[in-house]
Amino acid sequence: MPSDTKTAPAAPGSLEGSVFECRNEQDLQSAINQAFEYRGDITLELTNGEKVEGYLFNRDFTGRPPRVQLFIKGSNEPKIVPCADIHSVAFSGADPANGKSWRDWVAKKASERQAEAERLRLESIQRGEL
Repeated sequence: MPSDTKTAPAAPGSLEGSVFECRNEQDLQSAINQAFEYRGDITLELTNGEKVEGYLFNRDFTGRPPRVQLFIKGSNEPKIVPCADIHSVAFSGADPANGKSWRDWVAKKASERQAEAERLRLESIQRGEL
């Protein structure tokens, strides 16, 4: 995990609210990989002090230069940021997937299917088919 976590996550299991300073290449790649998996907006603080907020949708560590791509908040235009320009990564936006899991989704769908089957059974009884 990147070094120097400045703030604690907003919720257990979520990176929301965390800020990682990237002191070396390993920290940087780890923070970027986590940002790529994150489903909310992030804020990159660049070495020149500029802050770039948006949704990180691509990273390329083998490109010349290594870089990330973000959809800037409030715009549909992607922005390319060289990795060498990144000082820190903040998980600034809400994580819409926090607290949601595959098991929860499966349970919800099973419940919906069961309710639909019961509704159809009752309709069939009303029509005299059962």
